Amino acid sequence: MQPLKYLQGYPTHLTDQVQQLIDNDTLKTLLLKRYPTPHNIKTEKALYDYVVELKNAYLKKSAPISKVAYDNKINVINHALGLHTFISRVHGSKLKAKHEIRIASVFKSAPLEFLRMIVVHELAHLREKEHNKAFYALCCHMEPRYHQLEFDMRMYLTQIELLGPIYSQPKND
Repeated sequence: MQPLKYLQGYPTHLTDQVQQLIDNDTLKTLLLKRYPTPHNIKTEKALYDYVVELKNAYLKKSAPISKVAYDNKINVINHALGLHTFISRVHGSKLKAKHEIRIASVFKSAPLEFLRMIVVHELAHLREKEHNKAFYALCCHMEPRYHQLEFDMRMYLTQIELLGPIYSQPKND
């Protein structure tokens, strides 16, 4: 039995169930039943529009987002699925802040629910820098199924790593 690195920290009874799905070759079937299609947000412009729409719906008074991008350099193996960067620069006598969100490229062909969960997570960092109770409460406010989607997304990453993608890959993706 190989360790399930994306599911570390979860209770044994859950990881045992996922391991059983892997052993029975039914994890892909379960994921496809819950998430039958990938999203169609492929361009960085479409991703930016999607993120700004969510931000405006839940965090109107938060600082604007200057850039949103898919990033091939974000390594999901190192526990990074997305990044929120906050850059302060001095412009004359004023301090300017820029907020950038980068999403791991593996989510370019993932279910919309997983992309939303990652975006919600990164948007929550606009208000809460640390992963504390207030941070997760904000995530759940923006996406009530946040914790279930995070677990399912970790099963999805496990599927990709051990058994391959669940959706057929377009030639130019």
